[in-house]
Amino acid sequence: MQTQERTDERIAVKATVNGVERSATVEPRTLLVSLLRDEFGLTGTHTGCETGQCGACTVLIDGEAIKSCMVLAAQADGVEITTIEGLAPQGQLHPIQRAFWEEHGLQCGYCTPGVLLSTAALLRHNPQPDETEIRHALEGNICRCTGYHNIVTSVQSAAERLARGDRPEDI
Repeated sequence: MQTQERTDERIAVKATVNGVERSATVEPRTLLVSLLRDEFGLTGTHTGCETGQCGACTVLIDGEAIKSCMVLAAQADGVEITTIEGLAPQGQLHPIQRAFWEEHGLQCGYCTPGVLLSTAALLRHNPQPDETEIRHALEGNICRCTGYHNIVTSVQSAAERLARGDRPEDI
């Protein structure tokens, strides 16, 4: 068995995060969730299970919902990332956030950023999902508080808001 030498090589990563080009130099083993939280200070992306099961770390990469605990930071080089902070720029609630607030689709809030970004990805690809499609799209997001009924109702409300052209509004 060969012994592998430890090197202190670091990798430069450059990505557009919430519309702003960001860069960092990280260890090759750094996870995207750590880059976002520790290097960029975007703590709305939560670290949950660290195994890709709970969805608390979900972000959008090039518009697709991705669990950031399952992606190395180096794999995100050159991509466009949206975190929960990017969903509501300049203190404005996105129509998806407004729907979740009004339909009581959240409780403790730990899973909420991941659920909201999964919802954004779903509604981008399917603006009028039925209940089965909503539940399927959110299968990778565990919520231990709500029982999901109000989450599904919130997604349906968000779809209606986006269909009628609602835009972000001041909090």
